[in-house]
Amino acid sequence: MHDSRSEDRRPFHLAMLGTRGVPARYGGFETAVERIGERLVARGHQVTVYARNPGQRDRRYRGMRVVNLPAVRTRTTETLSHAVLSTAHTLLADRPDAVFVFNAANAPVIPVLRAAGLPVIVNVDGLESDRAKWRGLGSRYFAWAQAAAVRWADAVIADSRAIQVRIEAAYGRATHYISYGCDPATPDTDRLRAAGLSGGEYTLVVARFEPENHVDVIVRAYRAVPGQRPLVIVGDTPYSRDFRQRVHDLAEQDDRVRLLGTIYDQPWLSALFAGARLHVHGHSVGGTNPSLLRAAVAAPVLAYDCPFNREVLGDLAVGYWRGEDDLAARLTTALAGERAAPAGDRIAARYCWDDVATAYLALAEGLITGRVAPAPGGVEPAAAPVAPRGVEPAAADPRTADESRRP
Repeated sequence: MHDSRSEDRRPFHLAMLGTRGVPARYGGFETAVERIGERLVARGHQVTVYARNPGQRDRRYRGMRVVNLPAVRTRTTETLSHAVLSTAHTLLADRPDAVFVFNAANAPVIPVLRAAGLPVIVNVDGLESDRAKWRGLGSRYFAWAQAAAVRWADAVIADSRAIQVRIEAAYGRATHYISYGCDPATPDTDRLRAAGLSGGEYTLVVARFEPENHVDVIVRAYRAVPGQRPLVIVGDTPYSRDFRQRVHDLAEQDDRVRLLGTIYDQPWLSALFAGARLHVHGHSVGGTNPSLLRAAVAAPVLAYDCPFNREVLGDLAVGYWRGEDDLAARLTTALAGERAAPAGDRIAARYCWDDVATAYLALAEGLITGRVAPAPGGVEPAAAPVAPRGVEPAAADPRTADESRRP
């Protein structure tokens, strides 16, 4: 439940930039912007979301104002070029009360916004500098940008405890832990049947095709799993062409593997989550992942063994895996027995979008009104918003995220 006290205060104009915008059709940031933004609008606030979707004509979406701007569409320039244009629009045409900047890669726009007198709250996301696609100069830029974003922003949001600990230890800057929420999954046996699938009789993977999400490892491991149950994979990538081709080549070697591509139809994606016998989650560097939360509500989860996934699932997972052989063995065991019960209500109680929106609003309101002062390095912020209600996440595993993945 959200904090009804906020309804007695004046409405704010809040901007959200740094993502592909709404509708949410890409990743965790876009999902967060949509879920948080629509709730803030429902509470009487004005929300502007900056998008970068060619051909999108929506000016309004679920009450949010959508400003669709161009970007230089290469892997290394798209995010920041769009953030620069969004910042210019924010300063010249929008003038919100506060700005949420998603993705530490957008650090260069933070001092510009602050110089104009706008409070800036940055969500740093996961460990982008650790991703293989950002090798060399890209990795060094992300490492610099993360440090700069943490230093320059008025407030910093970490979506997982493990990220929070790492940021505070590295930079001596207090952060606000605000996780993501989860969405329910709705069964639809008719749609499954039309796609040639039976409820409870397929293994599901939902992931962008990037090395740190281990889609290739999952496909290789599945070859050693007996039986005829399909492995259904939802996802793709706009840039990692070599990795994408690797996944497709591996899938062609096992006729049980079904690549469905990226699915924007949310009821269909919901039906796939709800009907899965098992969800295999391979993400390793992204903090709290919304697709993991969505999967855990609907289906048993076999998760890659890293601090972020252990923080979310704790002992609610079917198990944790590291490496191809370990995954093959755990898949074989999990699929041979009865379908395990999903975490369901326990995850839903812990990760609630209403509570997430309340925490975002409380942080913005505190900075706008001066009740929450920007926190200098090493100082605990005053009146920091609390994490979403419910069970405290399990202690993070101290091991690093990706030490055993095969090349």
